[in-house]
Amino acid sequence: MTLPIPRILRTALLVAGVALLVPQAIASESTAMQPSEAIIPPAPPLPGVSSYVLMDFGSGQVLAEKDDQIHAAPASLTKLMVAYLTYQAIQHRMLSVSQTVPVSTAAWHTPGSRMFIQPGMPVNVDQLLHGLIIDSGNDAAVALAQAVAGSRAAFVAMMNETAQRLGLKDTHYVNVTGLPAPGLYTSALDIARLSRAMIQDYPQIISVSSEKYYTYNRIRQPSWNPVLFHDPTADGLKTGLTDQSGYCIDATALRNGRRLIAVVMHGPSWKKSTSGVESLFDYGTRFFEDRTLYAGKEPVVTLTQVNLDPLHLPAGTGRAVTVTVPRGTGLLVHWQLASSLQGTVRQGQTLGLLTFTAAGQVLKTVPLVALRAAREAGIVDRWWNRLRLAV
Repeated sequence: MTLPIPRILRTALLVAGVALLVPQAIASESTAMQPSEAIIPPAPPLPGVSSYVLMDFGSGQVLAEKDDQIHAAPASLTKLMVAYLTYQAIQHRMLSVSQTVPVSTAAWHTPGSRMFIQPGMPVNVDQLLHGLIIDSGNDAAVALAQAVAGSRAAFVAMMNETAQRLGLKDTHYVNVTGLPAPGLYTSALDIARLSRAMIQDYPQIISVSSEKYYTYNRIRQPSWNPVLFHDPTADGLKTGLTDQSGYCIDATALRNGRRLIAVVMHGPSWKKSTSGVESLFDYGTRFFEDRTLYAGKEPVVTLTQVNLDPLHLPAGTGRAVTVTVPRGTGLLVHWQLASSLQGTVRQGQTLGLLTFTAAGQVLKTVPLVALRAAREAGIVDRWWNRLRLAV
């Protein structure tokens, strides 16, 4: 749902007298949009599941969660990072999808789920990615790690560096397969964040993770993801299962033009974990909606400051902003300058924060940036600006 909020907001701010002539003060203003309030039921409890998270892909907001930051064994959800770094290597032209990858003895003998590669049998990067995501091949994970970084140890270091860069604060890798090991852990929230980054940066993952079957070496295997076989809107991403992890599912679905990501950790069975994912998808679809508030370059507010040239400085988000809200819930938009505007202002410079709240909860905070540059006004220009405002 797209609302013409920028125009309404500008009008409301001007009516409220928000045009600023207070260079030494920190200014702020709040504006209510669609003032009705909706009552929505609580999120599904999902008994038997240790933790879960439901995330809206467009806004990145968490819509429902249960202990979403507690550490949990990731099992084969570890392979999401293997896929991410492989696609990164392809993007940087370190690998190509058609490139043949030599299969080492270590990859061939890796225990656990396999796509059944072996030394001397041709396999390329694209086939390994299919075997990694669909077959959950531990052998594919080792082969890709060696192709990207030269060794499993070097690749694990890359995995942890990338986790830090992506803000995955509750994740640490010690191997590329997800087989149980001390120091290997993640969280439901980090898996959702990694999945969102994957789809944003490398959307081609969906064309792989949506496939229900894959055949290599004349061996046809079904996808480990049971949600694909129960929900026609689901198209990925990955699952994990060990005695330590329980039945983990990281799934994404496209419903009514909105993409949702649901992560269920340590479920008691595939059936109950799948049911949990479906309950979360239904909850997010039925009770929440996306609102695109700003296209990105139109002003949210125009600041008027006598110490700047030009006198009027438009400020906005600099990018499109989507907020996910409970259906029918009012939205409060609040902006605040971080400090007074002194000296030269660069285009794109952060001036403050724009915060969106609903039902008393902060939904999202984004930078408020200058949409054009302004220089510090001289003595004559300041006098002239005051004269213009007095007329």
